[in-house]
Amino acid sequence: MQARLVKLLTLMYGLVCSAAFAAPTAFQQQLVEAALQRTSFAVRYDGAYQRIAYPGGDVPADTGVCTDVIIRSYRALGIDLQQLIHEDMRDNFSSYPSQRIWGLNRPDSNIDHRRVPNLQTFFRRHGIEIAVSQKPEDYHPGAIVSWILPGNLPHIGIVTDQLVPGTKRPLIVHNIGAGPQLEDVLFDYPITGNFHFFK
Repeated sequence: MQARLVKLLTLMYGLVCSAAFAAPTAFQQQLVEAALQRTSFAVRYDGAYQRIAYPGGDVPADTGVCTDVIIRSYRALGIDLQQLIHEDMRDNFSSYPSQRIWGLNRPDSNIDHRRVPNLQTFFRRHGIEIAVSQKPEDYHPGAIVSWILPGNLPHIGIVTDQLVPGTKRPLIVHNIGAGPQLEDVLFDYPITGNFHFFK
C-alpha cells in the first residue's frame, strides 16, 4: 500500500514538473547542496576498476568520475545507490545493459553503480523521467541529467538551483575530467535523460 502511494505521489510530481517549473522540495534542495559541496573536493579523474566494500563502498575520496558525483551526493543524504542498484540488478539483471555493453553475466557491486547506463536504467525504473527538451525550465534543481559526449561516451551530472546570469539556464555539477565542477554545460551535449529520484 505504501509503495503504491509513493508511486502515485511521484507520478503526480512528474506531471506537475512537466507542466511548469516548481520550487525545489526539501529533498531536492538538500541534493543540490550536497552536489555543490562536491565541488570543494580535489578529485583526480580515475575510472579504473577497483574492489570496494559493500554496502557503502567507495573508491578513494581523491579519485572519481562523473558517476561518483551522483553517488556521493546521494550518500550525503543517506541513500546508497551502490546497494540499491546492486539489489535491483540482482533481481532484474536482464533489465540492465551490462551483458549487452560489457559482456557481463551477473551483477558486480564494485562497479555497476559507477556506470552511467546502469544509473540511467535504475532512475528510469525507480524514479521519475521527464521529457528531454531544449527548454531550461524543464530541468529542475536536484534533477539528474545524462548526456552522450563525442566518441559515444555517456556522462551524467546534477542540476543546481543556480542560474547562468541573465538566463533561466541552470548550472550543473559534474565531473568531466577536472574533478567536480559547477559549470554551464546543460546544452553543450546531446541530452539522453532527465530524471528525479527520491528514496
